[in-house]
Amino acid sequence: MAVMALRKRSWQHVLGNFSGFVTHANFHSSKVDLRKLRPMILKRIESRAKDYPVRRMVPVAQEVLEARAIFFQGVSALLRLFPIMACKFCPEVYIGEKGHLIQTCCGYKRRAKNRVHEWISGGLNDILVPVEAFHLQGMFQDVIKHDQRFDFDRVPAVLELCWQAGVDPYDEKKYSSSWNLENVSAGSEGVNSLSPHELTLIANTTLKAWETLRTGVQKLLLVYPVKVCKHCSEVHVGPSGHKARLCGVFKYESWRGAHFWKKAEVDDLVPPKIVWRRRPQDPLVLVDAHRNFYGHAPAVVDLCTQAGVIAPAKYHCMMKVQGLPAPAQFNV
Repeated sequence: MAVMALRKRSWQHVLGNFSGFVTHANFHSSKVDLRKLRPMILKRIESRAKDYPVRRMVPVAQEVLEARAIFFQGVSALLRLFPIMACKFCPEVYIGEKGHLIQTCCGYKRRAKNRVHEWISGGLNDILVPVEAFHLQGMFQDVIKHDQRFDFDRVPAVLELCWQAGVDPYDEKKYSSSWNLENVSAGSEGVNSLSPHELTLIANTTLKAWETLRTGVQKLLLVYPVKVCKHCSEVHVGPSGHKARLCGVFKYESWRGAHFWKKAEVDDLVPPKIVWRRRPQDPLVLVDAHRNFYGHAPAVVDLCTQAGVIAPAKYHCMMKVQGLPAPAQFNV
């Protein structure tokens, strides 16, 4: 009898908790009039906007702009001495006089895959991939609609991020580069006459600026919200993405497809542009038969190492610095 009474009490306790949970759930599942909450939401947004820009992040944004200027100048100078090849039908890039023979071409609109690349002369944008975003007057302004897409300028995403962080990226007097190529050479003739030591100095400064740029952008992303589309490279600097229907990722959608936003990372704003890298133990032309022997590296790192700079240790695994060479019978 005592056991039966104990069981009865336990079941009554469980049923009582369950009924309370149902009542609590029904209370929270009741309909809420959003029109009444709208003034409160707008007030919270306005009060939140007063906290930006964050004063402590202003020096970080300044450092990003200065590193970006040095980085662009250094890469422009190195490209005058080291040729770069770009595929005609896909985004593949190779730093060298001749392109490789690795069959990784995805073809025009990704219709033909695993083909040999058709190489043409590349340029600055092949290494420094341009990533643009809408320029906003304020971080918490109204969401850009599809019909308003032509009312806003398109600017580099890094500059827009620094602008929202409280820095004017177009103030040339204040944020001009402290390291000027004119101090080393003037024009292409001056770059061609650089000594190996001066060339290594430019490459070393460029690589440091690259690392400073990426580190600074990563710090800013911890404070300022930035969105990127899950299916394309569209970037929006702000707490919510825009509503311009420009994605068109699915076959059943036209070019007016809406974006699917997620949190952006450093690679979304500063793409590393990974390329195949030829090591000293590799053949003159990389072949497809032994592609597993070859290493990769960010295009900027590969460009600077060809100028005599030692790559940072964090890239050695990707570059396969100590990897085995390909069999001799496959060398070209």
